[in-house]
Amino acid sequence: MTFLIIGVALFCGIHLLPAASNLRQALIAPLGENGYKGLFSVIALAGIVFMVIGYPRVELNQIYTPPLWGRTATAVLMLPSLILFAAANMPGNVKRLTRHPMLWGLVLWATGHLLANGDMASVILFGGFVTYGLLAMAFANLRGVAKQTDKYPLAKDIMIIAAGTIVYVVLVFAHPYLFGVAVR
Repeated sequence: MTFLIIGVALFCGIHLLPAASNLRQALIAPLGENGYKGLFSVIALAGIVFMVIGYPRVELNQIYTPPLWGRTATAVLMLPSLILFAAANMPGNVKRLTRHPMLWGLVLWATGHLLANGDMASVILFGGFVTYGLLAMAFANLRGVAKQTDKYPLAKDIMIIAAGTIVYVVLVFAHPYLFGVAVR
């Protein structure tokens, strides 16, 4: 369990660092921008490695019984989640509706997985990501992150929806091979 907790703390903690602009600047001063980005990347990667190693090592302790509809809700939440992930990285109009498409995608992904899994490892991993996503949005809003004002043609939004849907379909079929659990 320790590896998983360290992994979630490293990954989420380093991603919350930009919210503490004074600390970020204090690190950039001696390291330079590229040094800071390199350190950021190494710590984020270490967090991922710790999570990947730690998750399967956590003893299977049920904290709660997921609702009967939990897996169905996860399947439903995953499509908008992946569309929001695509929207964060592609030009389109979604960023005119929300300042944080990637973070909302993350929160939907993690919430869905909390509805489908009630074990300790899942609570640590997915609960950590829900908490991180909501905190990151709140901190970004306090920093004054604004919604996008540029308008894009509808074709860009269709491409975003198509990209998210393609990833969704691929994940439905690949999930048992990647994560050892079939999507019903």
